[in-house]
Amino acid sequence: MSSVPRLVIAAPSSGSGKTTVATGLMAAFAARGLAVSPHKVGPDYIDPGYHALATGRVGRNLDAYLCGPELIGPLFAHGASGCDIAVVEGVMGMYDGAAGEGELASTAHVAKLLRAPVVLVVDASSQSRSVAALVHGFVSWDPQVRVGGVILNKVASDRHEELLREALESVGVPVLGALRRAAQVETPSRHLGLVPVAERRGAAVDSVRAMAAQVAAGCDLAALEDLARTAGAVPGGSTPWTPVLPTHNHSSRLVERPRPVVAVAGGEAFTFSYAEHTELLTAAGADVVPFDPLRDERLPDGTAGLVVGGGFPEVYAGELAANDSLRKDIAALAERGAPVAAECAGLLYLCRELDGLPMCGVLDATARMSERLTLGYRDAVAVSDSVLAPAGTRMRGHEFHRTVVEPGAGAAPAWGVRGPDRRIEGFVQQGVHASYLHTHWAAEPGVARRFVERCRTS
Repeated sequence: MSSVPRLVIAAPSSGSGKTTVATGLMAAFAARGLAVSPHKVGPDYIDPGYHALATGRVGRNLDAYLCGPELIGPLFAHGASGCDIAVVEGVMGMYDGAAGEGELASTAHVAKLLRAPVVLVVDASSQSRSVAALVHGFVSWDPQVRVGGVILNKVASDRHEELLREALESVGVPVLGALRRAAQVETPSRHLGLVPVAERRGAAVDSVRAMAAQVAAGCDLAALEDLARTAGAVPGGSTPWTPVLPTHNHSSRLVERPRPVVAVAGGEAFTFSYAEHTELLTAAGADVVPFDPLRDERLPDGTAGLVVGGGFPEVYAGELAANDSLRKDIAALAERGAPVAAECAGLLYLCRELDGLPMCGVLDATARMSERLTLGYRDAVAVSDSVLAPAGTRMRGHEFHRTVVEPGAGAAPAWGVRGPDRRIEGFVQQGVHASYLHTHWAAEPGVARRFVERCRTS
């Protein structure tokens, strides 16, 4: 079983300062010479980028909805292998999970699955003695969640801190830190949250450095490390998740077979991806080659398949449109029937146009920005056979966008979304699978192998 010391950083609500504390704590531990494993609860793609800056390791997600509770321990053990300590940043409020699903995928749920102590980050800016009632409620709500300490955020003064600490003495939960307001640790936001690291590399490094300094100055790092060492063994963590599928002689066959090149979009416009996807594609026998649609005028040499994940093409629509040669290269690849997998931003990029600007024209569809935010988990079933899955395959996904796609003709739907929001969604056309749904392939590793096999034979 995994015995890596670990902490879960939670909060009563969004906006309390979880990202600042978690990222700063990761960086502060790393500065003490510890190998830190960074994790994020839920489907967030942006926070893990800041975590990676803080630790020098890939930020990984732990999503009990997309991957199932049974994979949380193995995925954690995979990411934390060889590390001295792990820090897990929570999502939303501590007990907020998938809508209508009880505790599923909440920070509290993941903390219990990991048998990890929780540090509660409280925005104390507009309260004093009331903080005790707030913390007491979160501590007592679920006795299986072990809140091992509190970090007070946005404290106004020494006197304010003194009042808060006095109030919390009656709760019996130690105060492990108190942070003042600090403008230099704030990170810019826009329509879908924080601006990703890839878009502000130098400034992001400065922000992370400031977070680390603030946490190191205001928190008891030794006490937090001691608390992390009280974590119990992770159930199921004795066998870390692996991208290699357990099929007979699979690995030996891969060595002998050609390794198709799978091009994966990156750069500032396409920053949303899970590390496990690349690991799965590589284990399935592909040579994964990143490229930047803002700068590269051609696909990588020998490209046999294309993966375009999420991001912000709406922010870079002008630059994407200006790269005419790459758009034509992608359209030609799709026209040949090569496998193409696109999620959300990738879907927009494959359309004829986005906000009136030309995109790749692979799909007979137009996309535009919208005032309406579409957000939430989705339970879906594949409607059509595709390069990712046969019809009837059930997968869970997540939508998060402020755009609308108006389809034309010529493509079959990709998914049937189940539940109250019952509808069809996405496009399947020749070798193209394009959809708004973000999925986590660790939950269905056959997706990567099917995609790579199609790359070999298309």
